[in-house]
Amino acid sequence: MKVITVSELNNQIKSILESHFEIVYVEGEVSKVTYHSSGHLYFTIKDEKSAINCAMWKSNLSKMKFKLKTGDKILVYGAINLYVPRGEYKLIAQSITPSGIGELQLAFERLKEELSKLGYFDEAIKKPLPKYPKRIALITSSTGAALQDMLRIAKKRWLLAKFYLFDVLVQGEGAALDIAAKIKKADEYVFEDGKGFDLIIVGRGGGSKEDLWAFNERVVADAIYNAKTPIISAVGHEIDYLISDFVADKRAATPSNAIEIALPDKNEILMMIDEMINSFNFRYENILHKKEKIISHLVELYEANSIFKKLLEKQREIEFIKNQYTLKINSIFEKKENILINLKKSFEVMSPLKKLQQKKEEIEFLKTNFKSITSDILKMKEKRLNSLKELFEISNPQKREKDGFGEIIKNSKRVSLEEIKIDDIFFIENTKITIKAKALDKRIRNV
Repeated sequence: MKVITVSELNNQIKSILESHFEIVYVEGEVSKVTYHSSGHLYFTIKDEKSAINCAMWKSNLSKMKFKLKTGDKILVYGAINLYVPRGEYKLIAQSITPSGIGELQLAFERLKEELSKLGYFDEAIKKPLPKYPKRIALITSSTGAALQDMLRIAKKRWLLAKFYLFDVLVQGEGAALDIAAKIKKADEYVFEDGKGFDLIIVGRGGGSKEDLWAFNERVVADAIYNAKTPIISAVGHEIDYLISDFVADKRAATPSNAIEIALPDKNEILMMIDEMINSFNFRYENILHKKEKIISHLVELYEANSIFKKLLEKQREIEFIKNQYTLKINSIFEKKENILINLKKSFEVMSPLKKLQQKKEEIEFLKTNFKSITSDILKMKEKRLNSLKELFEISNPQKREKDGFGEIIKNSKRVSLEEIKIDDIFFIENTKITIKAKALDKRIRNV
């Protein structure tokens, strides 16, 4: 028997293995998974009795939709390779598929689980949608039916929003990167007024799982998650749930439904405006009725406390004083007349001429003094009456008013200009005119 070297033996075994097991299809359970920095994948598959080391080179690994995890059941399609320097052989995988579950479904579940743990789906970070968006970015295909459906619904619901199309690939190779790039571009876009989009809608019409797969890619999820603008995901039909739906701030069942969510209904707004008008009219009439009652009450108070009424009371008081004065004067006259009569009688009884003359002089003095006192009292009362008339003329509101001046009334109270604030409703009044006004601006003038 010929003696051979170890290298020759390994080369002969390599030739036999690689020629005999050129292509194999092996099922097993994954263990010892290593994603190397070089881009290659190293792992082991095993069953109950044995195991085999496997590798997948970077070129084939880039085509996989999911990542291997220890414990996965997989089907490996590949060839046997022996590494001569160490005499080790490996199964070089060309493709790997899940055993018992589709590759796309497994990739979907894996990415969903990963992003959920990272907080991509948390409700707390969802941004609220604007109630009345003015600028909306549509990230979809310019040739797809979804675009026309969205524009048709928008025309029926709300005409005050402007739409800007970011044309993208929605399926096939490069679609995910294109979608992610357009999301970033729309999110960072700034108009001439310094503002960006109010809302972004990402979507497309229905299709197979493979057709919709671009919206299940991590790069799209990252773009939606990092965007500062609120995003609605509207992909496929109502039964289709994709990673973009979970990450977006709002999921729409269809592209048309996204427009229904994003835009208010003009008919509902018109009905709401009608209700507001009716409510305003009712409140206005109610307030007007209350103000009329207040004005009537103020008129009554004014009439009860007016200068005319007070003057009338003073006139009545003067008349009463005059009557009292007349009564007292008449009483004095009667008393004096009685005194005079008694004096006459006394004189007639006593007949002293001197006493008579004294009494006459006394009577003349009393008459003169009485006239003087009477004249002084009348002058004083007349002076008081003239003062009251002058006071009335001075206090008369029609005499007091000057051109350009009026009272400021707020909440039924007279206030100063300093108390008026911007947007306050108040009244400017004089005795003839009332003006309702609103403070649009307020400035302090330096005197």
